[in-house]
Amino acid sequence: MSDASVRMHADEVTVDAALVSRLIAAQCAPWTGRPLTRIRHAGTDNAMFRLGDDLVVRLPRIGWAADDVHKEATWLPRLAPHLPLHVPEPLFVGVPGEGYPFPWAVYRWLEGVDAGLDTVRDGHELARELAGFIMALRRVPRPPDAPHGSRNGTLHDRDRGTRAAIADCAGLLDPAPVLAAWEAALTVPAWAGDPMWIHGDLKPGNLLAHGGRLSAVIDWGGLTLGDPAVDLQPAWNLLDAPSRQGFRAALDVDDATWARGRGWALSVSLVALPYYVHTNPELAAICRATIRAVLDEGF
Repeated sequence: MSDASVRMHADEVTVDAALVSRLIAAQCAPWTGRPLTRIRHAGTDNAMFRLGDDLVVRLPRIGWAADDVHKEATWLPRLAPHLPLHVPEPLFVGVPGEGYPFPWAVYRWLEGVDAGLDTVRDGHELARELAGFIMALRRVPRPPDAPHGSRNGTLHDRDRGTRAAIADCAGLLDPAPVLAAWEAALTVPAWAGDPMWIHGDLKPGNLLAHGGRLSAVIDWGGLTLGDPAVDLQPAWNLLDAPSRQGFRAALDVDDATWARGRGWALSVSLVALPYYVHTNPELAAICRATIRAVLDEGF
């Protein structure tokens, strides 16, 4: 897990237990005095503190994550009844104060460990359950006031940033096959259907397992309507080749959607790798593994 004391962004705010205690005392006094423990995790945008046994406090570390607090508070209660897995349950939304500049929130604690092939009883079952979750999310009615996220565009929208990231990865990977794979992804036809609900950031760390099975999906800051290919990224960032095929079969996606999903997995990992290579080694390792999986499968 990443070291909570390491700054991952040049302009992030410092969040420590003393600050969280002051916020709790000032804005939700009934929870004052509960034990407060910082949670070490691979997340990049939020600091998390367990509050007693049954609550967790989540605070944005960086400005771009601040709007996600109200997004989750608004949409998670509306989505949860339609989904087969647990999602975070917002209990309280705090306001800036005590020197802290952003909104923040308290959620009910979700038991579990990071979901992965090493923490579940069967990789094929993991693939099927994740596919079932994605399909259930797609079926949720899409209201006109649905939120927007950073991953509701196309692969072409990411071209400049991805090429810049490939250049920034000099010394971290061989750029030639990566660039070839990215350029192949850009030739895939764009999604022509209606935008669908997507989580936007399905990856290790945002998926929990409990009792050997996939149990919860967390970190919904990327929630938006967009190309369903975006939520295929776990095929390469989480699953191995055999379970990946089961995932694809359960979702019954066409070749173009599968290829766009592969392109999304490649682009997201390329952009994150040089940014977090020194400050979040666990996430950087996930990015490297994802890039390898994409290149091994080929376009």
